[in-house]
Amino acid sequence: MIGTRLPVLAVDLGGTKILAALIADGKMMFKDYSPTHAVRGIHAVVKHIFEAIDRVIGQTDRDLSQIHSISIAAAGAIDTKNGIITLSPNLPGWRNVPLAKMVEEKYQAKTYLIHDANAAALGEHRYGAGKGVRNLVFLTVSTGIGGGIIINNKIYEGAAGAAGEIGHMTIDIHGPMCLCGNTGCLEMLASGTAMAREAIRLIKAGKKSSLADMVNGNIDTITAREIATAAEDGDFVAIAAINWSATNLGVGLVNVVNIFNPEMIIIGGGVSNFGELLLEPARKVVGERAFPYLAQMVKIVRAKLGDDAGVIGAEVFAKGQKT
Repeated sequence: MIGTRLPVLAVDLGGTKILAALIADGKMMFKDYSPTHAVRGIHAVVKHIFEAIDRVIGQTDRDLSQIHSISIAAAGAIDTKNGIITLSPNLPGWRNVPLAKMVEEKYQAKTYLIHDANAAALGEHRYGAGKGVRNLVFLTVSTGIGGGIIINNKIYEGAAGAAGEIGHMTIDIHGPMCLCGNTGCLEMLASGTAMAREAIRLIKAGKKSSLADMVNGNIDTITAREIATAAEDGDFVAIAAINWSATNLGVGLVNVVNIFNPEMIIIGGGVSNFGELLLEPARKVVGERAFPYLAQMVKIVRAKLGDDAGVIGAEVFAKGQKT
């Protein structure tokens, strides 16, 4: 049996960055950030992953015989059992890539692969906002929206390992077209990208906003980051865009509450940095529309682990596997 007290070398593979870290019991001893360079293709990205792992190993006085395993969190459709990224919208050209096997053959170390939102859910459940909570749902709200579901202290993956695609629930059948091919997905109405699109729409409709000055008149470049700054100064358009996005998020959360009856919903990702500006309107919608008893039971809170949730959850996942 692999020593459970040994650290895990965890990797969070995203479309823009790779975070690699050596982690023991939720605590990072060493970590390394590097760009993914996803447009360079599969082999280049895998090479970057190897380089990130090598840099972390180089910072320690350990060799690979002194780690528990390597565990990778990645976005997309993940075949966890076989360690395959079947499809990833963040990694162009990635179809049926046996990433776990590739890493395992390179380093001769047991390697695991998990969906990044599931990993983040595990991290928050074990060491973050959900510590001690048996049933929770985690949402990462940033450029898009992903999710992870914990039922009776275990991650729920579904029949094909694809459970938790909360961002692609339909909340408006007449809504905008999503990259997934559907219309009216939560992701298209409540993500940071959606929030920016709403702010741009309001400005083009004639609403005055400091956002236009912040981007030197190039309003199509407005992002959630500028909206956050403008909202702090009381900008009407910024606040209206946040409220619109938060209300839509609340509609999605109503469905989550009614279907799963969780004790807690944890909101992570970059948009969670809006704090109560985002959470309070979302809670209000849940209070008005979810089954009253279930709405009163659930706590909707901000994540605690930030960008580290994925790698920390990757360690939790690896330590929980039977060997």
